[in-house]
Amino acid sequence: SSGINAEYGGRTFCKYSECKTHTQHKVTQYKAGKRNKKALGERRYRKKQMGFGGQTKPVFRKNAKSTKKQVLRMESQTSHKKKQDTLKRSKHNRHEEQKKK
Repeated sequence: SSGINAEYGGRTFCKYSECKTHTQHKVTQYKAGKRNKKALGERRYRKKQMGFGGQTKPVFRKNAKSTKKQVLRMESQTSHKKKQDTLKRSKHNRHEEQKKK
């Protein structure tokens, strides 16, 4: 697998009404946000975990995949709208390596 091969400031199509043309995009890697402690599922889980009885929900341990799909988050430099693009699975993240140079 080839890893992320997008240059750090790629030109790609912006579909929003402000642009509707190829514009310069700032490319970053998608990262999941912080979990919200006030979300209903989180509150329900905390309530269920309280008291005696140990772990109440199953903890997933049979992980078959060794890699994750790489997701690029692109922000248009003109309209500042964001879009995401999913790439193939890869162990090495070329985008992060390019950024470090």
